[in-house]
Amino acid sequence: MEIPVEIGVVYEGERIRKGEMHVELGGPKVKAKGELVRARKMDEIKDGKIEVKGPDLSEMEEGSRHSFGIFVEVAGKQVEEDLEAVIERRIHDYCNYVEGFMHLNQRYDIWCRLSKKSYGKGFNTLRYLGDALITLFKAELPIIEKIQVTFITDEKRVEDFVRNARKIYEARDARARALSEEDVKEFYGCVLCQSFAPTHVCVITPDRISLCGSINWFDGRAAARVDPKGPNFAIPKGELIDETNGEYSGVNEVVRERSLGENERFYLHSMFSSPHTSCGCFESIAFYIPEVAGIGIVHRDYSGDTVMGVPFSTLATQTGGGKQIEGFLGMAIEYMRSPKFLQADGGWNRIVWLPKSVKERVKDAVPGELYDKIATEDDATDIVALKEFLREKGHPVVERWVEAPPEAIEAPELEVMPAGAAGGIKIILKNAKIHAEKVIIKRVK
Repeated sequence: MEIPVEIGVVYEGERIRKGEMHVELGGPKVKAKGELVRARKMDEIKDGKIEVKGPDLSEMEEGSRHSFGIFVEVAGKQVEEDLEAVIERRIHDYCNYVEGFMHLNQRYDIWCRLSKKSYGKGFNTLRYLGDALITLFKAELPIIEKIQVTFITDEKRVEDFVRNARKIYEARDARARALSEEDVKEFYGCVLCQSFAPTHVCVITPDRISLCGSINWFDGRAAARVDPKGPNFAIPKGELIDETNGEYSGVNEVVRERSLGENERFYLHSMFSSPHTSCGCFESIAFYIPEVAGIGIVHRDYSGDTVMGVPFSTLATQTGGGKQIEGFLGMAIEYMRSPKFLQADGGWNRIVWLPKSVKERVKDAVPGELYDKIATEDDATDIVALKEFLREKGHPVVERWVEAPPEAIEAPELEVMPAGAAGGIKIILKNAKIHAEKVIIKRVK
């Protein structure tokens, strides 16, 4: 098949904005979307077969959004079930090699767009994408001897596909829960997302799955073995520097090298001081709420505003990009089940707000005595309501609160300085010990 657009790493990291897109496949405004790779026996699949179940690109209206499923089946003498997640994560890579095609996230969160420009060049069928994937998979992973690709755009079929896929994801993750960091001699790294966040390095341990939620410790090991020069690699643990924060000398050394010196140390289980960096494919964001000394969490599928008054997308711009931003941490939902989940910051005793869908999803991981003390969007939609809820329920973070008596409040010392050529003044508060929810200073001319 002769593809009408170019294919190469030069297009990796290409962003297609809303005004530039012809169609959107999956994404935050579409309920049903997902991708899955399954290992098959050699006689179970037809090599090179590409199928589209549902409307193809040429049948979609410009600017429309559609349910989307990508199902890849592979076979080969060295292809094993343990490699499924490894091969699956490469879908993200190879889709982004295609000029004018953007692929973000993973598993049940995929978000794809085709540009108007590429559609105008003749990229009017998903079969072109299938041909590109088949070619790239065989070239990059020679262990794949046979491969067939199915794209699903019919909403009902995508829903059924994702429902089955979620069971497979869960089985993969459950396997890794039996291990801990103390049981292994090395961790694994992933730099698949460096096309979007050049200084980001994802560190995968038995107690910390990749931020995207698609690569656990076993997957990282399998990937490093099958493709030693690929994006997944072994990280010697080295010396344990800080058990509580989860700091290892081997991790720091690799982070320093792979981030080009941008970051020098990682705390694997804290969102403060030297937190793990985030790319853009994280499933959820943990964010610090200073007004209550607690931590909130929001996931990608939550469409409303968080208790901070902003949506996931706004927090994501603050969190991603491979920078160490204290108080913001991208993470997988599966990490919330880890025995070491944010252990340096108080773990579950510090979590104060969650969307109810995630709270229910990880109910098995939440300590029973805390479950009803963690607020959701039904309990609090702003900080004032959250504070009242936590106080009423007796959440552990309440013990961290220090109420300042009236006599302890000192009047601030004001220093008035010119604001610059634009005119007006700038007011600086010195030594202001004011116990308040928010201080707003309006510009005065």
